[in-house]
Parts: sequence; C-alpha cells; structure tokens
Amino acid sequence: MTNVAQVWDEALPEIMKGVTGVGVWTALKAAKPIVFEEGVFVLGLDSHESELAGHLRLPHSRQTVETVTARHLNSRVTLRIINGTTLHDWQTEKKRDEEKRKLQEQAVARQRAEIAAGKSWDTVYEQLSREYAALPNRSLPQNRARFFMQAVQIVADALLETPITDDLAERQYARCLERISQYCEIPSVFVALKVLEKSFEG
Repeated sequence: MTNVAQVWDEALPEIMKGVTGVGVWTALKAAKPIVFEEGVFVLGLDSHESELAGHLRLPHSRQTVETVTARHLNSRVTLRIINGTTLHDWQTEKKRDEEKRKLQEQAVARQRAEIAAGKSWDTVYEQLSREYAALPNRSLPQNRARFFMQAVQIVADALLETPITDDLAERQYARCLERISQYCEIPSVFVALKVLEKSFEG
C-alpha cells in the first residue's frame, strides 16, 4: 500500500515552489494526505480549515499538485479535496458520491421515460387525427361510432404498451381522450371509461 504521508512529505517542497500566494501555501501546509486509491490522491482538511479548500481547487494549484505527486507515484493522479482527515472521512465521502450517482442515474432514467412516454402519446394523438381525417362521411353517426370503437382500441393498446407513470404521460393520455371526445361528440369521461374497459379486456 502506498505510503501517502511519505509521498506528500517528499512532494510538498516542490509543489510549494510551483505555486504562489499565501492562501495556497497555507492550504498546502494544512492539507493532510489520506490515501492514493484508483488514481485518486485524496487530501483532507480539518473542518475548521475547510475554507482553504478553494485555494487547492484553483486550476494552477490542482495541476501542480497532480503533476508533482504523479511523478513521485509514477502514476497518473487526480486530486480530490475533502472535509476531514481520516480514512473514515474518505469512506463517508465515497458513500455520498455513490448516493449522488444513483440519484443522477434515477433522474436521467426518469427524464428518458418521460420523453419516451411523451413521444408515444404524441404518436397516438397523431394517429387518431389521421384516422379521423381518413374517415368517409364523418357527419354520419354510424361512421363516427365505428371510428369511436377503433379509437378506443388504439388508445387502450397504447395504455397497455405505455403505462402511465408520471404527470406528463397522464396529461398526454388525457389529451388523446379529449381528442376522441371532440371528434365523436361524446363526454371525455365516457371515452376514458370505454378505454379502461377495453384495456382490462386486453
């Protein structure tokens, strides 16, 4: 296991020569090496010195630390600054990272699902419009009744293929029901009832 304390002691004088500014020097002297893990060199600061972290995150400071420590470690290095100076603090930070990553993945998955649902219901909406436009003698009630049965089937099939999982999909679905309602001059609640009945049959 890499002796990060020794590496830091050897690298620090060289790093100090490569940077300028009292704030940066103070931050470097206060920083404690914690671990070198999977290419990440972790430096920690005590909670009462956490305001110094900004000096170490400056592009030139970061680059200098990474370049010098990489030479001493004979490995590529990414610098990570954390609050706390122990391995336990680093483990806690990694847990936070993992939680953030999961939340981000969930947000991306939710966004993709919303986009997919939106596109799906947009397609249904357009299909209903095309079917009605192609309907001969639309003024005749028997033809509109046939369209109604066909439209209910289309929306019921879509409901089975694209379950309603969010507010956007709910609104897009309602929009399709309203479209049938307008075309057939039937209350939208009745349309919704018939779609639900048909979807349960499926």
